[in-house]
Amino acid sequence: MTDPTESPAAWPSPLLSLDAAVQAEGVDAGVAAHYGSPMIEQRRLLAGEAIVDLSHRGVLGVAGPDRLSWLNSVSSQELTGLAPGESTETLLLDPSGRLEHAMRVLDDGVETWLLIEAAELPGLKSWLEKMRFMLRVEITDHTASVATIGTMAAAPAGFLAQATSVEPVAPNGVPLVWNDPWAVVGSGGFQYAEAAEHPGESWRWSEMLVPRSSLPAIATAVAGGAVAAAGLLAAEALRIAAWRPRAALEADEKTIPHELDWLRTAVHLNKGCYRGQETVAKVHNLGHPPRRLVLLHLDGSESVLPAHGDEVQGVRALPGGEPERRTVGQVTSSAIHYELGPIALAVIKRTVPADVTLHVLSQGISIAAAQEVIVPQSAGSVADIPRLPRLGVRQPR
Repeated sequence: MTDPTESPAAWPSPLLSLDAAVQAEGVDAGVAAHYGSPMIEQRRLLAGEAIVDLSHRGVLGVAGPDRLSWLNSVSSQELTGLAPGESTETLLLDPSGRLEHAMRVLDDGVETWLLIEAAELPGLKSWLEKMRFMLRVEITDHTASVATIGTMAAAPAGFLAQATSVEPVAPNGVPLVWNDPWAVVGSGGFQYAEAAEHPGESWRWSEMLVPRSSLPAIATAVAGGAVAAAGLLAAEALRIAAWRPRAALEADEKTIPHELDWLRTAVHLNKGCYRGQETVAKVHNLGHPPRRLVLLHLDGSESVLPAHGDEVQGVRALPGGEPERRTVGQVTSSAIHYELGPIALAVIKRTVPADVTLHVLSQGISIAAAQEVIVPQSAGSVADIPRLPRLGVRQPR
């Protein structure tokens, strides 16, 4: 039985009552992993014909006249000019530039809405409360009354309303629909990926905030065939193929944004100071991130899909000896894509060459993996500063 003292974000969703619904595990517990046909669900989602239940996510609101300038001062994105209805994302970093929280951001002209992972909500809310000082801001947890629904439909709000008769909540007359900015490099952002055609360009993802009380009606519409539902497996497969990072899976306690190519959309390199900004600027201009994100194309012959945290090993040839395998990183996300087959995102050491043979250890099985570079070894050091000779080094005449 559900504990009534828990946040509604942790309750099982009404959509789990649908036929063939299988609940997700781990960070996505509480909603469906799939509804019986993950590959078909992927195609429907990509075609803009399905919705994804994200009601396990958290929603925070920040109201008050100082809300945007305050959030701007503590996070990585330029928010002071955010217009009502405009979507963006921002990161909270620690003083060393390491990622602490990732927030999808939407403003309605009176209140700023932060869409976050449920596990992040208590810590983020507590930290924001401590940082209010004398500013005119008020922080509210809206998760009890508002739930998140995802889709790749071209007109998300109209698609949802036509299919289910449910419309996004619209405080102050602004429908709360967050459109993922990942498709293009944002203003003040920077892309490390060198692909001629970035797969994120076709990523058309939106998240709508609906009354939590409307979830049973949405489940009824799905059951009646008015709209298709896709599970988290479908959404994750398409996200991984788009090289789109998700903090709950791709990040750990050492992550800096450069490693995930997150300067594309979540960091404004020309804004004023914020916590962690010195590291962001220093690594981008003068250094290199210690790790880098890659896409792995996995050998599916063993019928084993690696899990989050599984070791990635690189093969190193030793002079006069047998090749040696060394741990070079770990899998962060994995899925079976309807076209690409088994794929995964992994974070590996920057120094691992792009042509090194990789293997993933999962369930005691070694799985061969072909590396597709997302963040290259050369990422960073964009400032072309000439190197001066060290003192005491005599130059030839």
